[in-house]
Amino acid sequence: MRGPQRTRYDSLAEPVLTPRAGANVAEFSVSELAGAIKRALEGNFSHVRLKGEISGYRGPHASGHAYFALKDDKAKIEAVIWKGTFGRLRFKPEEGVEVIATGRITTYPGSSKYQIVIEQIEPAGVGALMALLEERKRKLGSEGLFAEERKQPIPHLPRVIGIVTSPTGAVIRDMLHGFNERFPAHVLLWPVRVQGETCAAEVARAIRGFNALAAGGAIPRPDVLIVARGGGSLEDLWGFNEEIVVRAAAESQIPLIAAVGHETDWTLIDLAADARAPTPTKAAEWAVPKYSDLMQEKAKLGDRLRIAARRLLEAQRTHLRAARLPRLLDLIALPRQRFDAAGDKLARCFREGLNRCHTSLARIAAGARLERALLANTRAHMMRHARLSGRLVPRLLEARVGRARERLEQLGGRSAQALMRSAGRQRTRFERVAGRLRPLPIRQRIERAQERLLVLAAQAGQAYRNDLRHRRRRLQGHAQLLVSLSYQRVLERGFALVRDAASGAAVRQAATIVPGQTLRIELADGTADAQALSAGQPKRSAPSIRSPADKITPARPAKTTDRGGQGSLF
Repeated sequence: MRGPQRTRYDSLAEPVLTPRAGANVAEFSVSELAGAIKRALEGNFSHVRLKGEISGYRGPHASGHAYFALKDDKAKIEAVIWKGTFGRLRFKPEEGVEVIATGRITTYPGSSKYQIVIEQIEPAGVGALMALLEERKRKLGSEGLFAEERKQPIPHLPRVIGIVTSPTGAVIRDMLHGFNERFPAHVLLWPVRVQGETCAAEVARAIRGFNALAAGGAIPRPDVLIVARGGGSLEDLWGFNEEIVVRAAAESQIPLIAAVGHETDWTLIDLAADARAPTPTKAAEWAVPKYSDLMQEKAKLGDRLRIAARRLLEAQRTHLRAARLPRLLDLIALPRQRFDAAGDKLARCFREGLNRCHTSLARIAAGARLERALLANTRAHMMRHARLSGRLVPRLLEARVGRARERLEQLGGRSAQALMRSAGRQRTRFERVAGRLRPLPIRQRIERAQERLLVLAAQAGQAYRNDLRHRRRRLQGHAQLLVSLSYQRVLERGFALVRDAASGAAVRQAATIVPGQTLRIELADGTADAQALSAGQPKRSAPSIRSPADKITPARPAKTTDRGGQGSLF
């Protein structure tokens, strides 16, 4: 619409205003216009597939919605995933991943911006999936989830085997057939989806559920777990690359065998599991041994046990024969004689007891005679003690003590003389050795060592100063070479260094410059900011020839913000 026209003045008349153009056009409020634009966009772009790189993704918002942008090398579109849709997505957005988003275009009237409401998102090809897989592998590997020291040994003969797979596929039938052929075992199946949006959550829940079973409970706790799935494409096996599955496998306290895909397929759960089987059938073979092999091994060990026992008995028999032990009759002959002698002695004691009983009556009768005998015996002993007391005088003891004292004095004198002789010999030896211990030779050796130390110190100081001067000359040479090769010298010759003001990266090609881009130009004496008016044009191979009649239009100067006193070059 044109603006109001200028007022036209007629001579000697009142000023007249010309009518404004478009005065009969209907007026809209801001809300009405924003709603009309919103309906127009949603009607024309109700279903689109958009390919671009995810930018500005910081995870789900506190409300559960996800906000980010899709961009390519020339444009950027805001994107949003609502909370309900985000929970159903099989592939979650990640920063820097190229994806294909399906949704509808709409506007946000509050900021006059248009955006895409994403209903489905998937990586843009196998290359993007492989890049995402490698990044996730590097991240989880740095946390130590794939470390070999975390691996647990697989039990040789498990009693209960837990299997996490689909109950309707051919995988479980092949594994059960393998168990029946090799070694029948108690199998617990946790049914899960092995493909689709809920695959990762169900597999992780199954692994943690088996680990949560208590030992000795109503449901037996498995001795080994097998996570199995048949072959498929990278997209089909993507559920086993999710972080939740890898962490559940790494945290499992029960040894876990991963059998996902064929031998050439690999997923991140293979790296976190305790063992990786090339196929589900091979996992069943690894989990249990073969019954016939066990029976053969049992028979072989039984034969070895019998042979070892036979050899041990033969060795013990030979050892007993070599010991020449006496016969049984010879061993009990002496105890038998003692037993007979004890019997005879017991018979004699019995007879003597009878005799004592007979004589006790006679002794009672002889009590009077015993009393008289005791009195006579007492008088006899009293007379004997009287005779002996006359010979017990202290002079005899004093004489023996005197003789012992004289002998002790003689021995003490001999000991003192021996000690004096030994001390004299030691004193003579010490005097002889002390004559050879003079301090003059030691002092001379110390003086010679000090002189040599001074010479070596002077030589070390001179060598240090020479090395320091050499290093200083080398450092000065490198500094001069650095100054001569630095780009500041190039700037002093009239050149300029152009950088992108936002990222600070150097602009090397004109084709990378977009209109409106803010540039920072570095000169020899400072910097200046400039704004590009047009896109950069690559240098042509040959200049175009203009005719003299061509009109030359001068270029308009760019709007600059002079910070260093230098104008824009564009």
